[in-house]
Amino acid sequence: MPPKILIVDDDPNIKDVIGFAVEAAGFTPAFAADGAEGLAKAQSGAFDLVVLDIGLPEKDGLEVCKTLRKTSDIPILFLTARDDEIDRVLGMEIGGDDYVIKPFSPRELVARIKAILKRTSRVEAATGPLTCGALSVDTDRHLCRVAGAEVALTTSEFALLAALLRRPDHVVSRAQLVDEVYGTNIHVSDRTIDSHIRNLRAKLKDAGLGEAVVTVHGIGLRMGPCTP
Repeated sequence: MPPKILIVDDDPNIKDVIGFAVEAAGFTPAFAADGAEGLAKAQSGAFDLVVLDIGLPEKDGLEVCKTLRKTSDIPILFLTARDDEIDRVLGMEIGGDDYVIKPFSPRELVARIKAILKRTSRVEAATGPLTCGALSVDTDRHLCRVAGAEVALTTSEFALLAALLRRPDHVVSRAQLVDEVYGTNIHVSDRTIDSHIRNLRAKLKDAGLGEAVVTVHGIGLRMGPCTP
């Protein structure tokens, strides 16, 4: 069954452009015209990814993302205006997986969607538990636990942690992490990957692991002792 993509935007022209592009790529599009409708549809669990405009009526995209992240790790690709850098940064910090700046190329948008979906399937394909101290990751069930307590992670945060846990004793460069998490030939800004790393560290720290992800300056990242 082809992946189902929910497109949430109040501009009919943009919805048409994205709809044609994702359908041509082999995906099944569905649409919502405002934040409230988009949130309700996204919460139904019927979709594999949400393309979410930030500037929406009823509820803006950031509010939709915040609410979704309380109960769902569905991948979210933000659409944002060129001048809204603050919104882009905030979108990554509250759980967005990636963003595309308007006006955008439909080809670029589809490439971003494919990269996110590939990242999700790559994590799911990496069967077996990954552990480090009190931290364990079940890639089959998309579960992260610290000392047995579940920690909710977005798709990007989970993929990033899994990439580090596969080689817990090695330092992984930022370029290697980007390739493993996003795939090759996809440009990802430093700010985006920094936001995912910062969010992952904060969630693990809140769960009791203050040094779970360690920066080796000038080289990359590695797993820390993962001791509560």
